[in-house]
Amino acid sequence: MERFKDKVVFITGVARGQGRQHAVRFAREGAHVIGLDIADTIPTVHYPSAAKSDLDETVRLIKEAGGQSVIHQGDVRNQDAVTAVVQAGMERFGRIDVVLPTAGITSLGRLWELDDAQWDELIGINLTGVWRTLRATIPHMIEGGNGGSIVLTGSIAGLIGMPGLAHYAASKHGVNGLMRSLANELAPHGIRVNSVNPTNVATPMILNDVTYQHFRPDVPGATQEDAIAAFSSYNLLRTPWIEPDDVSNAVLWLSSDEARYLTGVALPVDTGTTVKWPGR
Repeated sequence: MERFKDKVVFITGVARGQGRQHAVRFAREGAHVIGLDIADTIPTVHYPSAAKSDLDETVRLIKEAGGQSVIHQGDVRNQDAVTAVVQAGMERFGRIDVVLPTAGITSLGRLWELDDAQWDELIGINLTGVWRTLRATIPHMIEGGNGGSIVLTGSIAGLIGMPGLAHYAASKHGVNGLMRSLANELAPHGIRVNSVNPTNVATPMILNDVTYQHFRPDVPGATQEDAIAAFSSYNLLRTPWIEPDDVSNAVLWLSSDEARYLTGVALPVDTGTTVKWPGR
């Protein structure tokens, strides 16, 4: 399939995980990729950050999939960094058709025990970074006059409350608020705005020792195997987590002409978590 032949997609958080998978999938379907990732240590997270080598691997995989790319290392909290890669991409490709603000982090802690750095860093990347991305890309989409699609990355935490993740939930509820408002603002320009809201996804954000311990506080030194049952208990369909490609399937569909009349939709990719009957 080449649903996106000669289209251009802009993706943040492109070094690994969901962002990388989206980039490769779009490239396989004929798109070119503009991308940004900090690819550096983020002090408040409890799992290894992406590195420059991850970003280089994404570039290689896009090329292998048949796409061209303009990829920069930079922080979504820095408007100049976001604007620079957008401008470089426009000079190379001349258009932006799809925008995926995928960059995001998490950390753990009860609301009143979070420190300033945890709050500021997470909100800065997960919410303000989305705004900065949209601020830099939307004028080019409007000027291009080709319509387009924006798919924000929410979470089940953007649809329900989650203990130990209040700041993360606040950021993702904020993302869905941006999505709903922006869908109204951009409809006159033929630009659709939706979000995907996954359950746990098999990326380093979830698959790490600290998260395993969070899910199984009763087991000292909990391993992935120890945590699988607890992960699975979140989901209505019995799996501990979904794969990045499951999210990419939804993102590509929402961005395609197959979803041409969908806008303002917060799509759960959640195995039924958000409608799960208590006790199931």
